[in-house]
Amino acid sequence: MTGPAWQIAGEYFESCNCEVLCPCLLSRAQARPTEGHCDVVVAFHVDSGRSGDTILDGLNAVLAIYTPGVMALGDWTVASYVDERATPDQRHVLEAIFSGQAGGPLGRLGPLISKRMPTRAVPITFSIQGRRRSVEIPGIVEVTVEGIEGAGKQEVWLDNVAHFAARRLAAARGTSSRYRDHAFTFDNSGRNGHYAPIRWAGP
Repeated sequence: MTGPAWQIAGEYFESCNCEVLCPCLLSRAQARPTEGHCDVVVAFHVDSGRSGDTILDGLNAVLAIYTPGVMALGDWTVASYVDERATPDQRHVLEAIFSGQAGGPLGRLGPLISKRMPTRAVPITFSIQGRRRSVEIPGIVEVTVEGIEGAGKQEVWLDNVAHFAARRLAAARGTSSRYRDHAFTFDNSGRNGHYAPIRWAGP
């Protein structure tokens, strides 16, 4: 599926079950996750964005991903959630972008996905406070990550990484990280995380 040209600018963060630092990040997803499989929640906030005449400013989306082994070998299961405040047109665009069906960075992951769960429109609260990023979907997602402090009490940043979201990511840790839906239950508190500003376009 493709559609009109689109672009978004905003923020992303993730929380996975690997030890800090995730080996997938340093191996172009060729290394086995530290726990043998990967459970990850990925959250997005759109500061500004549009697809054709559809404006996406201020909206949120969340993905929950399970991979049974090395990420690059595929067989992913993905559940997607879009902001219930969105209009029908906005929901359609958000689902297309964040499922990868509209191309762009997530579109390149399409061949790795074997099962897509039905997209749900839900209340999503996304917040940023200094080195802390949080997202909540009542009854489903409650995740907070905090950037790891380096010199000068500033975040530790990783440059030139092979990651779908951005080439420069902050190293972070999940201070509280829980997901429960579609028969999956993740608790990644204390485990690996990342965040970064994003600027994407497609298809």
